[in-house]
Amino acid sequence: MLHSLFKLAAETSSDSRRRLLHAVTDLFFYDPEPTGMSKHHYGEIALRALPHLDVGARQGYADEVAAEPNLPRSVANALAGDPDSEVARLVLRLSPVLTDRDLAAIALNQSQEHLAAIAERVRLSEKITDILVERGDNGVLQTVGGNEGAAFSETGFERLLERGREEVAIPRAVAIRSDLTEARATRVMRMLAELGEDDDIDFAPVGEAATIARQARQQRLEVSQLVADLKAKTRVIDDVVIMLAEEDRAYHLSQVLAQASGIGVEQALRVLLRRDVSGIALACRGLDVGFAAFAAILGLRSRRLMFANKDTEDDLRRYAEIDLTAAKRGMRLIRIKAKVA
Repeated sequence: MLHSLFKLAAETSSDSRRRLLHAVTDLFFYDPEPTGMSKHHYGEIALRALPHLDVGARQGYADEVAAEPNLPRSVANALAGDPDSEVARLVLRLSPVLTDRDLAAIALNQSQEHLAAIAERVRLSEKITDILVERGDNGVLQTVGGNEGAAFSETGFERLLERGREEVAIPRAVAIRSDLTEARATRVMRMLAELGEDDDIDFAPVGEAATIARQARQQRLEVSQLVADLKAKTRVIDDVVIMLAEEDRAYHLSQVLAQASGIGVEQALRVLLRRDVSGIALACRGLDVGFAAFAAILGLRSRRLMFANKDTEDDLRRYAEIDLTAAKRGMRLIRIKAKVA
């Protein structure tokens, strides 16, 4: 193995660099808790190899490491800031390594395609949405406006609605969020009503948006009741998980899993939508979620992450092999670490 790596390191072709990077990547991620020194060395190798790879090779590598929590931040930034948005897309959407500072720098300087990928992240701070609202095109605004994991400052929310007057699809996307406060929901619906009085805008979709917004608020109340029922043990978690997963309600599902497991909603949502299934598998096993419910979660993940999950049977088999006691112990450690952090 070492001889092969040395041989690849001596070659300068794009294919050799690609194979070297993938070989070293396999070795690096084999260790679940790499040291700071190994992270540094791996980062140096990756940063030296990337400029020698063509777009297809860079994208393949980026897609492979996008959601890895141990990816060196320097490498994550290099991939997320790649001029080709297809290389950057999954890293911008999924990487837990990128900080607000990293995302802000990219959002201020890169293309609309880069901004669209950022707008799809499971959680976005007010600082980042302020930039997206100012720089984004209508597609970016519609995406971030409908992203329930995106937080908005009062200034950012007002700016979003202001720009939404130019494209009614933007306030419609905001209207169906289930996390709107009553005050913000009222402002959005009032704006939609105003836009509906324009001769150029059909009033019917506005009425439809109002109906959907009411349904979204009802769903928010429903989730609160579901959590209460689980605590009172009048409802089993499998039924709740299957219902929310089959309805593709990722944010609501993460709320339920967070409450049940004692972790933060942001952490639950990130684990749910990571490409690596091991995190959500551990969390669900620790809650003694059944196989049918976990299969429903795998279906949601396939839809949300835009890949056909051909390994469902293997994922379910591996899920069955997770020891329940070990899973509960692992979740206790995760809760302790979260409290310390």
